[in-house]
Amino acid sequence: MGFWQIVLWELLGTAVLILIGTGVVANTHLRESAGFDGGWLLVTLGWGFGVFAGASIAAPSGAHINPAVTIGLLSAGKLPLAQVPAYLIGQFTGAFLGAVLCWLAYKLQFDTHDEPGDTLGIFATGPTVRNPPWNLLTEVIATFVLVFWILTSPGAKVDGSGVPQFGNAALGYAGVAFVVIAVGAALGGPTGYAINPARDLGPRVAYAVLPIRGKGGADWGYAWVPVAGPVLGAMLAGLLARALPM
Repeated sequence: MGFWQIVLWELLGTAVLILIGTGVVANTHLRESAGFDGGWLLVTLGWGFGVFAGASIAAPSGAHINPAVTIGLLSAGKLPLAQVPAYLIGQFTGAFLGAVLCWLAYKLQFDTHDEPGDTLGIFATGPTVRNPPWNLLTEVIATFVLVFWILTSPGAKVDGSGVPQFGNAALGYAGVAFVVIAVGAALGGPTGYAINPARDLGPRVAYAVLPIRGKGGADWGYAWVPVAGPVLGAMLAGLLARALPM
């Protein structure tokens, strides 16, 4: 697949992922929305099935829709370095676009929200207890779980009788969605589980530039954590997968 084809499919898939993910947070956070106060479970389900929808769309490019997945595959020796820029361009551009579409969909709710200064959390992650080194470690662990599962999950195989043994592949991209939901439910509490550098940085940039009424700051002092943590976690997962006999 050519450079710009990869960019296009990753852009489309990531945009849908971020639109659904930030959309479910907006739905539960903005007071004039039907899903207001829907809770953490609804948020984790929304992000999980956002991954399912985005990955299904981006199937032609391999459905990375996450720089951590791209870096994990590179570290595991399963992706040529020359293709990495195309994936990253598509992912970060798509993440920005998806966040903009979320704002457009919820424009009236943003305009009537009674605490507009607290809306950054709709777009970007943040820690419940701020301690960057520990927050970084949380993101490393959570991303490691996701990427290591992707790298070691069994694909479809055919036994001697010709009967396919699907393993996790029988679930298709729903399998990844379930892992994302599990990671969010189990490890998302401390930091909001970015586990995807584009998922945090793209919407954070969108928040900074969009004309959201009464918005607060973008918290750039923390922005490096949800980028560096997933990168480190993905590299560790890729290196371990590469070292294991498979």
